[in-house]
Amino acid sequence: MFTLKILFVEDDKVIASGLEYSLVQEGYTVLHCTNVADAKKTINENQFNLAILDLSLPDGNGYDICKIVKTKGDMPVIFLTAIDDEVNVVMGLDMGADDYITKPFRLRELLSRIKSVLRRYDKSEFPKTLFEFGDIKINTAQAKVYKREREISLTSLEYRLLLIFANNVGQVLSRGRLLDGIWDFAGEFVNDNTLTVYIKRLREKIGDDSQNPTIIKTVRGMGYKVGD
Repeated sequence: MFTLKILFVEDDKVIASGLEYSLVQEGYTVLHCTNVADAKKTINENQFNLAILDLSLPDGNGYDICKIVKTKGDMPVIFLTAIDDEVNVVMGLDMGADDYITKPFRLRELLSRIKSVLRRYDKSEFPKTLFEFGDIKINTAQAKVYKREREISLTSLEYRLLLIFANNVGQVLSRGRLLDGIWDFAGEFVNDNTLTVYIKRLREKIGDDSQNPTIIKTVRGMGYKVGD
């Protein structure tokens, strides 16, 4: 039977023991590391479906591991940390992290977030492999986005947001609908401001004029839409 494998990096033995036990009880295979060096070795020797990374580690930080994980492929990352400030949250998101949960946390909340993140990476959710609207092309089989044949680099959340628009061309999507599609839960730092930032960044990257957008259009009082 196929089970999902999780890379879990946490140096606090009490937290690690309890969470690892709970993840195994949920049916996951868990490989636990306590520092950056062990995590690097483990990543090179295994393939994972998800990484849960503590931010503060004895020989580095979770950002170091996240960079390595993202070079291996499009694998989801959740940061688990006691640090809860805007700078660290934004830095993690910009690096491609999919979620950020602070200690102390409720176990059921973390398990719910893990399932939400894994659902977002489920390729069966977007069975269509090629989307085109305007000058934009999306190849979901390769997880690549192009504008006039030039590849555009997007973070995992920007890519997810663009896919939601691509699957709903011509439809007005409310801010609530977009937030649900990105996160599937009410995260601590997931709010209208977060969505506004990602809409702005996505417009800039796909070449849309953020002042006079023509691709991702604002429908006043209702939300956003792509296409007529």
